[in-house]
Amino acid sequence: MANLFIFGLGYTAKRIKALAEAAGWRVSATGSDGDMAFGDTAAVRAALAEADYVLSSVPPDNESGGDMVLDRYGPLLGAQRLGYLSSTGVYGDAGGAWVDEASPTGTGRRTARAEADAAWLALGAQVFRLPGIYGPGRSPLDRVRDGRAHRIDLSGQVFSRVHVEDIASGVWAAIRSEALAGAYNLGDDLPCSQNLVIEEACRLLGVEPPPLQTIDEAGLSPMARSFYAENRRVANGKAKRVLGWQPAFPTYREGLAKLRDA
Repeated sequence: MANLFIFGLGYTAKRIKALAEAAGWRVSATGSDGDMAFGDTAAVRAALAEADYVLSSVPPDNESGGDMVLDRYGPLLGAQRLGYLSSTGVYGDAGGAWVDEASPTGTGRRTARAEADAAWLALGAQVFRLPGIYGPGRSPLDRVRDGRAHRIDLSGQVFSRVHVEDIASGVWAAIRSEALAGAYNLGDDLPCSQNLVIEEACRLLGVEPPPLQTIDEAGLSPMARSFYAENRRVANGKAKRVLGWQPAFPTYREGLAKLRDA
């Protein structure tokens, strides 16, 4: 029986865990829903010694900017195959142009993430760069229902996104196929304005879209506001070619329709 160890059993990693277990793998993890605490060094060391694959979904520390997994357990990694859930934010602003895994990184607002991304690549990990994640309980449908949806009047602004189930299937494809180390973008096939996504969510729910507003009028949080500082389209061709991955939800339309029906 193969063993998967996950640092940080959160929203996305739980789906990866489910796929691994369905395939007969034994899975251990840190996190509130895992079977051990991150700081339980003895238990983590024992699990890492038995792991065939180690996946980290732990983002850089908010205060230090460092990667907590590498800082604490880095010397124990390398004998196993490695994976890291990163972000397409490492590409920075591309002015709406397409970026792929060969594009420069580290020039955007997420410098700590870019440094962690590079550190995991240097260890020989499969690094999965993820755009905006949506899925059950975390989707434009929920924001519309809760009155938190916005349409921002910002011409030419484009985002990429991915359904959480498609992340899980992409990561699992990399694990089971023993694909080469390196970066893989896991995003859907249709980068577009967030306004179009909100409008589709409203159509599915039978409600009127919120009015167009400027960023200042919308009163966005600093984090939400920062997303509009960067503009890019994320290409997913490498993951399709190398991993044999095909998103079950190639655009937001299929993803939102499935969530609405569920």
